[in-house]
Amino acid sequence: MSSNQSGKETIGVMLMAFGGPDCLDAVESFMEKLMKGRKPTPEIVVRAKDKYRLIGGKSPLPEITKRQADALESKLNELSDGSVSFKTCVGMRYWHPFIEDTITQMAADGIRRAFAISMSPHHSRVSTGAYGEEIDRVVSEKNLDISIEIIGGMYNHPVFIEAVAEKITLALERFPRERQSGIQVIFSAHSLPVAYIESGDPYVEEIKATIDEVLKKTGPLSWKLAFQSKGSIPGAWLGPVVEEVYEEILAGGHKDVLVVPVGFAADHVETLWDLDILHKGQAEKLGLNYERSDALNDSPKFIEALASMVLEALNSST
Repeated sequence: MSSNQSGKETIGVMLMAFGGPDCLDAVESFMEKLMKGRKPTPEIVVRAKDKYRLIGGKSPLPEITKRQADALESKLNELSDGSVSFKTCVGMRYWHPFIEDTITQMAADGIRRAFAISMSPHHSRVSTGAYGEEIDRVVSEKNLDISIEIIGGMYNHPVFIEAVAEKITLALERFPRERQSGIQVIFSAHSLPVAYIESGDPYVEEIKATIDEVLKKTGPLSWKLAFQSKGSIPGAWLGPVVEEVYEEILAGGHKDVLVVPVGFAADHVETLWDLDILHKGQAEKLGLNYERSDALNDSPKFIEALASMVLEALNSST
């Protein structure tokens, strides 16, 4: 059992995310890992580099996740009853610091009990499912003396719901007050192959549950669910896509649109390029007034939500 200088047990907490390239030169290597070792074509690499160049030359996700982890560690130790202390860390699926390296380091530091949280709010086989498989593989193959429990249930956790509602309320205020009652809200999430959902993936149902709870906090909104960032796997993908919903909004005679990235807990290429550049540009070409609510990132309410999830899981396991 790891203990700090006061003799308390140290509990590890790992925040898990997909990761992202930390410079333009890392884009090709990142994409190769994302494609399970297959080399991306030069055309794909050029397109990806162009996107990252437009959002600052790298993905902000690793830095944001580190800020989330640091803030969470401070919050947990502030809220702790004194019987344990907390040490947070970051584990990325496709870039540094990799989940494998992070778990290995926790075990080397003497941490014997840890919790892991997927920073994808809604469970899918490609996010939380893949993280769980990676944790099991690393602990088993390296025969590590550490127990890691994945904490789920972010999608309907009361404080997470409050954090999302808070961002929406602030974004609605960007529109003139006399037009706020007519704002059309688009809740946006990453598209997935329909086959995943048909095989029992709870992703869509969890997104809908989040929206239902958020609306209880914000009050009634005119809203639609849309999907973005479709991948290259053949077959049908979840829809409608964001630009299709724009057409519906125009047909209804509306002009003001607020996009809420409900499926994302932090800014990365899918918010900063797909939403802020691609979909914003599409909206403006159609004559729509476009705004996007801020991602949760390391906002105090979101950190409070993460801390609540950890403390609840700790209390239920002891």
